Amino acid sequence: MYLSIKILHICCASISICGFIFRSILILNSSNYSQQRWLKVVPHIIDTVLLGSAVYLAVQSQQYPITNHWLSAKIIGLLLYIGFGMIVMRFGKTFRQQLFGFFMALLSFTYIVSVALTRNPLPWS
Repeated sequence: MYLSIKILHICCASISICGFIFRSILILNSSNYSQQRWLKVVPHIIDTVLLGSAVYLAVQSQQYPITNHWLSAKIIGLLLYIGFGMIVMRFGKTFRQQLFGFFMALLSFTYIVSVALTRNPLPWS
């Protein structure tokens, strides 16, 4: 069961970032298609499954954010990813602000994946 949930978690993370990139490109190109209802609903469903699987994996492996620094780092990275994503999707008023949010969100996501793979809050060291 654990391995199945881990695969689900990885798949949801992959789908989530692909969806984020797709929606960001639509927004950066000022496409009206970016306002489609399904493009606003589906990411929430995927991210809910992603978060639920993350909680399941943490509980089952008895690894918790406060005691495992790498999990704390992933959560901080996630909060940054969400914040930068919000700049792209809602709060960025200019193309430059949205583009900045986009690249910083991608950098945050890359950090989260790096931490997950190395289980080190400083994956480049």
